[in-house]
Amino acid sequence: MIEVLALDFDGVICNGLPEYFETSKKTYNQIWTEEKLENQDLQKSFYKLRPVIESGWEMPILLRALVLNFTEKEILENWSTIRKKIVQRENLEPKKVANQVDQIREIWIRKDLQNWLSLHNFYDGVIAKLKKIINSDLNLYIITTKEGKFVQQLLINEGLKIPVTNIFGKEKKRPKYEILRQIIKEHQIEPSEIYFVEDRLPALELVYHQSDLRKVGLFLASWGYNTEKTRNSLKNSEQIKLLSLEDFTTNFP
Repeated sequence: MIEVLALDFDGVICNGLPEYFETSKKTYNQIWTEEKLENQDLQKSFYKLRPVIESGWEMPILLRALVLNFTEKEILENWSTIRKKIVQRENLEPKKVANQVDQIREIWIRKDLQNWLSLHNFYDGVIAKLKKIINSDLNLYIITTKEGKFVQQLLINEGLKIPVTNIFGKEKKRPKYEILRQIIKEHQIEPSEIYFVEDRLPALELVYHQSDLRKVGLFLASWGYNTEKTRNSLKNSEQIKLLSLEDFTTNFP
């Protein structure tokens, strides 16, 4: 039996691709004022390439890469190199870009909350599943690189009351494996008594590479922001299991 279920937010609970694109476009237009993006031409490519994004500040950089005619293949295979090249060449500061992304969201939420909320879709069956978990003996945590206050707003809108102390957002400025370590310590449980569901394989691998966290149950959300290549790489994995949306919303954990 497990005591704790820890979930990533974007790509596991919520699909925020439409909001990501609009926020990224607004931020892009704030940075590159003379080359404003006026239409949705890059939207399909942005959606397809979302799996390369680790942190929100990279999103407008991804749009910049597309404007600079880097191909989807190049971006999928060499994103870290391309991102670094753009940041250096255009004298960008990741912290500053991150602040711009957050400020644009905050102003948008203040001015038109319903419009902002409407661009988020919760995956089928996930809200019902979370309500069931909240009413069980299982301790539910959300660990995400999104700002905790944005996560809270979206959950409240769906009638979900999760204690703010159980939401670890970007503002905590700590790796996810450290947060898992803290939760284990606070609950005085064994690592095998916590499950962690995430849609980014590198985040799961970082947890597994911590010698004291080897026995944490690690699951890649197949419905999230990852590629077929990534999913196929786990077919014979003993350490990280591939989890389908159907299994998650029915008999998991």
